[in-house]
Amino acid sequence: MLLAACSSDPSDSSATTAPTADATTDPAAAATTTPEPEPPTTEPSPEPVVGSEVVGRWAHYDVVAYEDDLLKTLIISYGFNDFTEVDGEIIDQASFCFSEQRTDQSIETSLSDAATQAIKPPPAPVGVELVDGELQIQRAATPTPVGIRLDDPFNESLPTDPADPRIVDDDGDGNPGITVSIRVSDEISGELYIARREIFAYDAALVEPDRIIGKVTDDSEQLVIGASDPIFATSPANWGQHPDLTKSPMILVRVDADWDCERLAAERDAIFPPTPDIDW
Repeated sequence: MLLAACSSDPSDSSATTAPTADATTDPAAAATTTPEPEPPTTEPSPEPVVGSEVVGRWAHYDVVAYEDDLLKTLIISYGFNDFTEVDGEIIDQASFCFSEQRTDQSIETSLSDAATQAIKPPPAPVGVELVDGELQIQRAATPTPVGIRLDDPFNESLPTDPADPRIVDDDGDGNPGITVSIRVSDEISGELYIARREIFAYDAALVEPDRIIGKVTDDSEQLVIGASDPIFATSPANWGQHPDLTKSPMILVRVDADWDCERLAAERDAIFPPTPDIDW
């Protein structure tokens, strides 16, 4: 049994009482006083990266106008540009979905979706700067082989030998390189097999929060590997881009991250202008 320590006689004045702790006189009690908290330190917000407002997925439309002594051609390409921010730089990953072609003659040429999607540019940093309040964007050329393997696409030109062992069936149709379908009439049609080094650059500007407008420059190289009929193998191997770059426009429209090639094909007419005709 625990007994309390007290006097046996409440009236005994000799009984002692424990002193009351006083924070003003007891050093131990004073030491337990809670100090005032220090105000939090506010770190300055980092400056936003120039061009960060374009980060996200953009649907892509571009036209490249070509010509030579015999033929004028428009190639219209569709795909996506995915912009990300990496270590203070804006990186553009381009990809392609499908394409259209127009000529100024009664000749129809086309690439399959598989051939168009075989064009796979590497990711590349873009130049971004504010000029008079407008964000300007420049992507330098990123040479991209299609239908052939090159160890150094930036410095290695296409071979001139159509039997070069580096040629590959990139569109998976069983023919070397990638296949261009050609139709002259109901009686005359066939295929041309080519390899290319795609050399594509653009200068553009963010003209609206969800719209980028620009012009493309194309210096691509092309090698004719063969044809289903020798008559098509005489087709020009290389076209030059028309010098008026207004005939080679590019439009990017911001879209949701889940857009794919099928959605782009379905929405094409709602977000991009009609397919142009040759007007020169």
